[in-house]
Amino acid sequence: MSLQTKVMEALKEAMKAKDTVALESLRAIKSAILLAKTEAGAAEELSEADELKLLQKLVKQRKDSAALYAQQGRNDLAEPELAQMAVIEKFLPAQLSEAEVETALRGIINQVGATTPKDMGKVMGVATKQLAGKADGKLISEIVKRLLS
Repeated sequence: MSLQTKVMEALKEAMKAKDTVALESLRAIKSAILLAKTEAGAAEELSEADELKLLQKLVKQRKDSAALYAQQGRNDLAEPELAQMAVIEKFLPAQLSEAEVETALRGIINQVGATTPKDMGKVMGVATKQLAGKADGKLISEIVKRLLS
């Protein structure tokens, strides 16, 4: 079942339940999907990897906005962003814990043969492909830096 189909079904359920936060979040996903499909050179259907990237982008936007609002003492604006982020995250695969990411990265570092921080690019290239959708890029980067130092 495609992401668009899942979102449409969830949208119907949210409408029936009169869940405004879910409605806003689901409409944002639907809008992003339509925009991605209508871009120049876009394929008829989005691949699973493209869907993951799109959802991760939406989650990151919400997370960044919430952090900015919280920093400015505007929790009234941060809370809806965090609630929307939680709804969008339901469509992402389960995220790996920090320990699981570190274990996977140790394997990748051994596989690539990286030993110094100069090899970070090699490791990140493989890691971002293998852990796509399962871990945040920022977390991956921090752990790789720590392991190679």
